[in-house]
Amino acid sequence: MLGACGSARHSGGWGGNRPVADFDLAIIGGGINGAGLARDAAGRGLRVLLVEQGDLASGTSSASTKLIHGGLRYLEHGAFLLVREALKEREILLRNAPHIIRPLRFLLPPLPQMRSPVLLRLGLFIYDHLGGRKILPPTRTVDLTHNVLGTPLKRTYKFGFLYSDCWVDDARLVILNALDAAERGATIRTRTKCVRAERSEEWRLILNTSGRRDVVTARALVNATGPWVGLVAETVIRMPEPARVRLVKGSHIVVKRLFDHDTGYIFQNPDRRVVFALPYEGDYTLIGTTDENYQGDPAGVAPSGAEIAYLCDTASRYFRGTVAPSDIVYAFAGVRALYDDGSKRPEDVTRDYHLAFDKGFGQAPLLSVYGGKITTYRRLAEAAMKLFGNVFAPNRPWTARVPLPGGNFPYNGVDAQVAQARRSWPFLEEKHAVRLVRAYGTRIGDVLGEADSYAALGIRFGADLTEAEVRYLMAREWALEADDVLWRRSKLGLQFSEVERAALQRFMAPLPALRLVT
Repeated sequence: MLGACGSARHSGGWGGNRPVADFDLAIIGGGINGAGLARDAAGRGLRVLLVEQGDLASGTSSASTKLIHGGLRYLEHGAFLLVREALKEREILLRNAPHIIRPLRFLLPPLPQMRSPVLLRLGLFIYDHLGGRKILPPTRTVDLTHNVLGTPLKRTYKFGFLYSDCWVDDARLVILNALDAAERGATIRTRTKCVRAERSEEWRLILNTSGRRDVVTARALVNATGPWVGLVAETVIRMPEPARVRLVKGSHIVVKRLFDHDTGYIFQNPDRRVVFALPYEGDYTLIGTTDENYQGDPAGVAPSGAEIAYLCDTASRYFRGTVAPSDIVYAFAGVRALYDDGSKRPEDVTRDYHLAFDKGFGQAPLLSVYGGKITTYRRLAEAAMKLFGNVFAPNRPWTARVPLPGGNFPYNGVDAQVAQARRSWPFLEEKHAVRLVRAYGTRIGDVLGEADSYAALGIRFGADLTEAEVRYLMAREWALEADDVLWRRSKLGLQFSEVERAALQRFMAPLPALRLVT
């Protein structure tokens, strides 16, 4: 087990002589919202428990389009406050996690019979100036007839608008928030399901970890379970009213690289939705996303044939080469739990977060989290802590100015970190050094240690994944299974064969479940 179930005692604000709960704040859900809130609360001195029924980031938080962005299309819906908040967060997050977040330029080619170029340029002017941009370059117009950005596109597209946002390794963003929370005293329990939450003056949580049950208590509870928010509210917390949740599925496909540069594309569709085509993991292009209403178990979500055809058709409408389902090397889908605002079309439902705070007389407080974008997770956590102000009297907000683990270097300093890594470990290949810096930043030494050769790193399982890295991930980042390593701590699953994956799983299975103890 990771850490203790919490036996500390303090009197923080309850009054009287009654026993104090094991934890101040219990969070159900190990996605970006739960992990971000755990980090924020732990950094303010609260005793925090986070429980996740699977692996961290095993749901929607690893199935995003991998962007830190304002949401250009939301301007069309008049969501200026949402876009402004997200735009301001771009550069805060870039400064705090420059190893896993990097600037990315996007080309938007106008499409006849769609939004006019004048309207697009006006929207991009607003986008440039709404969020106090300081680091990222502004929008400019590009002639595509003699430009590498136009080379992969059909000749129909003569010009486009080049603007800025950021790319993020979404799953590692979750992992690093959880890691920082743990280092600040939080207890993180993965593969642990909360099967019942009983409410009185405090919460009594019944937890199940691999068939073993235990009970903990907490002064306040957060339901941050993403697409399971309604199910948990109904079956675990047993709320009297159904949750106002709208489940919307988004799917992506990955194909071999379609262009030889590091700029992404944003394509308009006749149905007025947009689809991104992004450089992905060096050798691939990521295409997505869709918007479909979803019913069913979020754990079983997968791209439908219609969604795959939609994404292929969109890419083929713009690129010179046809993109067919047979070209897909990987596909994935995620379910967003949005606050149901009554919108008819799934793409029109607000992506802004909604925090439902419930505290009846004599009852411990409950916070339910709906919606939100990965870009605004940090602001969501601050807003949540503000709602708990009368419960905990927490310290002031702090996360805007403190880097995530490994991110304590300049936002444009990745190349310098790679060079330093290759000086410290001269045997590292360039591509391997880049991947490790992009994953661990200044903490690369925690993975490589005193190794003086590849042989010193142990078994090489496939691609550049070594035994030393796997052992680090198991000991420090809660990795238990091969897919935890291949798809969430990295994206090396794209390069692994099934035989290599099975060998990694066999290696991990008998090892002791070492954990970062809090």
